[in-house]
Amino acid sequence: MQQAIDHLLEKDSIFKLIIDTYGLPTIPKRPQGFETLVLLILEQQVSIDSAKATFLKIKAEHTIFQPELLILVSDEEYRAFGVSRQKTTYIKALASAILNEEIDLDSLPQKSAQQVREELIKIKGIGNWTIDIYLMFCLQEPDLLPLGDIAVVNTIKELLEIHDKQEMENHTEKWSPHRSYATFLLWHYYLKKRKRTIVY
Repeated sequence: MQQAIDHLLEKDSIFKLIIDTYGLPTIPKRPQGFETLVLLILEQQVSIDSAKATFLKIKAEHTIFQPELLILVSDEEYRAFGVSRQKTTYIKALASAILNEEIDLDSLPQKSAQQVREELIKIKGIGNWTIDIYLMFCLQEPDLLPLGDIAVVNTIKELLEIHDKQEMENHTEKWSPHRSYATFLLWHYYLKKRKRTIVY
């Protein structure tokens, strides 16, 4: 971690500002597997707290959280938990891909980030943002910057005054090979400034 901090401090003054103002972030970790991917589907385009509340409702009713059981839950029951029709489709598509052995989640830690992306992107409802977060939180991929994440993009706009995605991509290349840690610092700044606390 110290190596990542030293590298980022050397490459960009915004990281000194973030650390001096708000200290160091906690590095979020989540278990690998089906359960976390379902939670990430629920987190798409809503707040983490709202998604977690929905997730806990499902878990309270279906304590054995496995694809063979969740694929059988009716659309009406998902709706009662607060899951949209679209996200219900995505959860069932993920469960189906696992049950049909189209994907083996247990094999992902042995694969490169690019291989993981190529496998997961085939599943309906799993896009680049979901894959980025899974790679960072579950597989500890060190060099990712999810420019599909609103908080990351808004913080770059605020601190670097860069508004074009391609320019962001170009500017942040110098943060490599520690772009994931840079992302954690950007999230840390975004949340602390807004006095928000999130439990990942």
